[in-house]
Amino acid sequence: MGLRDGESLTYSVRWGLIPSVGRIRISAEAVGAGSAAVLRVTTTTATWGLARGIFPFDARGESVYQAESGLLISSSEWSSYQDKVVRDSVSFNYRKMTAMFTDEVHPEKSRVIPMPQGNPSDLILALIQTRYWKLAPGQARDALVIFKDQFYPLTIRAEDEPDYVFTSMGLFKATVLVPRMEKSPPIGMFKRGSTVRVWIENNDDRRLPVRFEVGFKFGTGTATLLNYQPPK
Repeated sequence: MGLRDGESLTYSVRWGLIPSVGRIRISAEAVGAGSAAVLRVTTTTATWGLARGIFPFDARGESVYQAESGLLISSSEWSSYQDKVVRDSVSFNYRKMTAMFTDEVHPEKSRVIPMPQGNPSDLILALIQTRYWKLAPGQARDALVIFKDQFYPLTIRAEDEPDYVFTSMGLFKATVLVPRMEKSPPIGMFKRGSTVRVWIENNDDRRLPVRFEVGFKFGTGTATLLNYQPPK
């Protein structure tokens, strides 16, 4: 699952040459006990400062994992930008191998989606989970990601050369991982030429994801680790 009970990561976001346009916080909380125990992972995103005056954006995502199996049970998203509101969710039926996508703002877009083989996750948590893979340069591993009502079968590959990332927490030597759609025709953001990279530090056993980067044709967003809270 990538995170443990009480663990949290806070990132400062920059856009192109504009520093610190917002914050992203990802936190995990164990809920319940026994067979009903789940791990709830919450991601909050918000612009701030001068950027908020130009681009007032707020978002909250929640993914719920079964504690025992690690399977994703449900995922939901809410976001607001000016007069545009997004509110949708996905629930998973592993017995029937289907997922129910529900769009609360546009109910006509709600539908049942066939599930491919694999254990799905959202993109950010799939990248965070790579911290425990310990991929060597050149090695790769597959992951299944869901975004909105589409599944993305990704291959996440470690680049040959390590990189160094400077954060407010210090300087980290990191392995750079790049997800691509290598085994199926690109769809969504990957079809549009977007790129994604994550830097996993290899200085110690925490293997923190110290940086994320998403590149679009119109610019690049970079999230750099600002604060880390260890698990309980």
